[in-house]
Amino acid sequence: MIVYEYPLHERIRTLLRLEDLFERARHFLPGENPLEHHITLLTLFEIMEVASRADLKSDLLQELERQKQVLLSYRNNPQIAENVLSQVISDMERAAQSLFAMTGRIGQYLRENEWLMSIKQRTGIPGGACEFDLPSYHFWLHRDSGARLADLMSWITPLYPIRDATAIVLRMLREGGKSSRLVAHQGTYSQMLGGKVAQMVRIGLAPDMQYVPEISANKYALNIRFTVFGMEPRPRLAESDVEFELTFCNL
Repeated sequence: MIVYEYPLHERIRTLLRLEDLFERARHFLPGENPLEHHITLLTLFEIMEVASRADLKSDLLQELERQKQVLLSYRNNPQIAENVLSQVISDMERAAQSLFAMTGRIGQYLRENEWLMSIKQRTGIPGGACEFDLPSYHFWLHRDSGARLADLMSWITPLYPIRDATAIVLRMLREGGKSSRLVAHQGTYSQMLGGKVAQMVRIGLAPDMQYVPEISANKYALNIRFTVFGMEPRPRLAESDVEFELTFCNL
């Protein structure tokens, strides 16, 4: 299925952005081509900006501790696999310890690197990282791929506690949802939430369906419009019924 995730809180929106950026970095980082490492560095700059939210670290630490306490209450439950439970709790404790060990503003060591910040400033301009703009960066891109990788690892590895904590929280969020099979009649679906608390909505569609969901939600109602995929500026509402899977996720 193609799954569309819609965050209902700004905190979850930030975590989803970080997850996407770290996944992009993971994909391009092992490459040997200079362009792959260029994309990795641009992604690192994006991670630095998204993770700079002042309360991100404390939010993650609080959520990890809260989830750990919930899991600890399942100890000695015969319906729970004790080894799996212990592993998840151990992962949480390890992520929290690494996160707690991070000092100062997230990514401050990158901001203090004047060479990196000169590149970041130029890459904010369309086409601003050409060799005549940044000859030193052009030289770096032509270094041995192993040397570039070592540099990139030294810049991104200190941010991995954020990556690991984000991954655990989002996994708990997704696994905490219960799915329902529903039908959007003539492409539209509405549901009054009636006090139901959710932090994220997930919509699953069969990959052969040529529809894209447009989601709007608040604490009172959820509204979904399925439009026909196309390049036109105003998407066309589906005229037939659309079967989909809906999941409300909450920590």
